[in-house]
Amino acid sequence: MSVMTAPESLLERGGRGLPSPEQRLNASRLRRVVDVAGALVGLALTGWLFALIAVLIRLDSPGPILFRQQRLGRGGVPFTIFKFRTMRVGVEDAVGDVRHPAGRSELLYKDLADPRLTAVGSWLRRNSLDELPQLLNILRGEMALVGPRPLPVEDTRYYKAWQWGRLTVLPGLTGLWQVSGRSRLSSEEMVRLDLYYIEHWSPLLDALIIAKTFWVVITRDGAY
Repeated sequence: MSVMTAPESLLERGGRGLPSPEQRLNASRLRRVVDVAGALVGLALTGWLFALIAVLIRLDSPGPILFRQQRLGRGGVPFTIFKFRTMRVGVEDAVGDVRHPAGRSELLYKDLADPRLTAVGSWLRRNSLDELPQLLNILRGEMALVGPRPLPVEDTRYYKAWQWGRLTVLPGLTGLWQVSGRSRLSSEEMVRLDLYYIEHWSPLLDALIIAKTFWVVITRDGAY
């Protein structure tokens, strides 16, 4: 499958009001320290949960514990994202029929009754626990605690010129979209929230998003 490449001026065409390269550089050092510290604390606190989920996945269905997939990172550069496996092995090829039914060109689409999910996988997704391994992506420098959610590489085919702006920063474990409705929102609403976040980033905004993320996860608001 061919992948659409990002525009040459991606880092400058993200949208009016996006931070300059110098501003991003000045903020990136502090953010990186916070991201690494947060990921280490998260791994320390959830180590027991990693072990429990691994056992549940293994007992529920045959296959690997972790699911790996190519996602788009900063600058449109692909990277391998880690998630707990939520689907039966061998059904990933059916993703097009499930995520983009009847030719639907949404960047983000989830089926409330995705037939590919395992019993444990459905529980993991409802509780957002399948995303926990992305703490490893944060330590590897591929993701941040907060930022636009990384989409599959194949979704570049649906990108419009203005939507590339969401790739001017590291993708996040959580983001403004996740605390503003998640799967109830359209893909265009998601991208507009991403651009708003990039334009208005501040340490306080990140702290508010992280705090609200805990509430959203607990209430399962918009999760499926």
